Amino acid sequence: MKKFGVKFDNTAQNRLITAGLLVSTILIIAVSVFAIGKIQEKLYESYANFGQLLGKTIAIQSYEITKNKPVEEKFESLKIYSASILESNNDISFISFKDSKGNVIFTSADDFKERAEHTKTNLSAPITDEYGKIQGTAEIGLNATMASSIAKTTKNSMFVVFTLVWAVFTTVILINTFLITRELSILHHGVRAISRGKFGTTLEYKDASGEIKELFSAFNDMSTRLHRYEEQNIEELTLEKNKFESVLMSIANGVVVCDSKDKVVLVNPIAENILSVKTGEITGVSFLGYLDMEGRPCFREEIETFKKTPLEIIEKKPLEFNVNVNSRVVKSVISPMFSKSHDYLGYIIVLIDITKEAEVDKLKSDFISNVSHELRTPVTILRSYIDTLYSFGNEFKFEEQKEFIGVINQEIIRLNKMVNDILDFSKLQSDAKYEKQEGDIMQTLENTLAGLKVLAEEKGVNFVVEKEGEIPNLLYNEESIERVISNLVTNAIKYAPENSAINIGAKISSRMPDSIEITVSDKGIGISKEHIEKIFDRFYRVENDTHTIKGTGLGLHLVKVTIEKHHKGKVFVDSELNKGSTFGFCLPIYPVLEETEDILQKTEV
Repeated sequence: MKKFGVKFDNTAQNRLITAGLLVSTILIIAVSVFAIGKIQEKLYESYANFGQLLGKTIAIQSYEITKNKPVEEKFESLKIYSASILESNNDISFISFKDSKGNVIFTSADDFKERAEHTKTNLSAPITDEYGKIQGTAEIGLNATMASSIAKTTKNSMFVVFTLVWAVFTTVILINTFLITRELSILHHGVRAISRGKFGTTLEYKDASGEIKELFSAFNDMSTRLHRYEEQNIEELTLEKNKFESVLMSIANGVVVCDSKDKVVLVNPIAENILSVKTGEITGVSFLGYLDMEGRPCFREEIETFKKTPLEIIEKKPLEFNVNVNSRVVKSVISPMFSKSHDYLGYIIVLIDITKEAEVDKLKSDFISNVSHELRTPVTILRSYIDTLYSFGNEFKFEEQKEFIGVINQEIIRLNKMVNDILDFSKLQSDAKYEKQEGDIMQTLENTLAGLKVLAEEKGVNFVVEKEGEIPNLLYNEESIERVISNLVTNAIKYAPENSAINIGAKISSRMPDSIEITVSDKGIGISKEHIEKIFDRFYRVENDTHTIKGTGLGLHLVKVTIEKHHKGKVFVDSELNKGSTFGFCLPIYPVLEETEDILQKTEV
């Protein structure tokens, strides 16, 4: 279990405390200035009263010492009296006496010029006799030395007092803030640890205050309970997680799991294969930035559309789209992920490789177009020739009528072949079982070639049959094998040069154990390598400047289905462009009967 100490952060609380201290300091300074001002005001007011009292005292005493004396003696008496007062009191800057008419009798300003120059306040008091009659005026000047000294002392004392008060106040606040922040900081770090999944974290609270101490105790209790719960459920959660990943990894389709920030959290091997990336290469990377081998951002636009769609809509109807990725056609489905509380966590993209299906759809479309075109041609020819014979038959000679009927017959044969190919395709694709009988494959071969002899003679082509060794009887369906041989030989006649030979071979096969091999070779235009792999696919037709002969694209596919599906054999082709082609098939000498195969399949199930 982890224990936390103290670590301070510059939080809004600290800034608030600093602002409070600043405001308190300003208030204390303002109060200090106001208090000192008031004290100084009272001090100078008292000083002024002191001056008034001093003036009256000097006035009374000056009358007493000059009473009944001649003018000359009065001057000397006042001079001596003024000097004694000025020497004993430094606050008095000068003393002047005037008679009742305002004439100066004596002034100390002449003898104490320097002190007179620092006069701050002038005060006067009347000189009266015992009858209350005014005999003159006593005037004094004060330099306020004592008042200034007292004011300065008072100001300094008040500054010291208020400074001590501010220091004590600030110290108390800071200490209290330190203690509270320290406790809250410990609690804050503890809560952060819990939020990160560090259950079992405990807090030290020996010196904590009452309520905080109770809070720490409750936190430690909660943390301990969470730790126990985690220990009890971690194995179960890990097991469920492993199950989820195992299921995801074993799904036949590609799966990419992204979080709410588009980063790839999980991707299964099928998806890595479809996206052509190495294991772990895109984990932790934004899927928006994925580029295929041609540098195209295949999924960016669709993911942005998904994210712009409201969740309540996309949840009911996930976004589906087809995208081309590295020469593949991939059907993609994007669905949102939610937690148990229905919080949005991210999304899942399911990738389904439909390249073959897309190719088949295209081939079907091409097949329908080709069949429509192929059917239109003989129908048009038949209608034209029949209409001509019907309307103008009497005008033609017998040889010309025979020629017309021959063309009609050829077109009917051509039309019949196309219809049979389509019917055979439907039949062969079904699970219908063919009845097989033991027979001589060489006899079937000769019968088929005899039926095609007329077609070969029209082009000046002759058949060369080569048999190697003894060919045993085989178990096969004669009708379907005749059609296979007919398809291969007919194709050879189409592409063979005029007045050339078509070689038909029969031998014990070296390609497939315990089987015989039938081959049909021509010296025609041949097939390029890129077409050989798909030549037996349904609806597939080779069309370029060299191959211009039309067809349904079903003939060779019917050969493949007949041999491999219904006779458990094998078809093959060897060809070189401009040198000719060899098509062939292998039939097992000891075939597994379909009834036996069904029994074996049921036993395995």
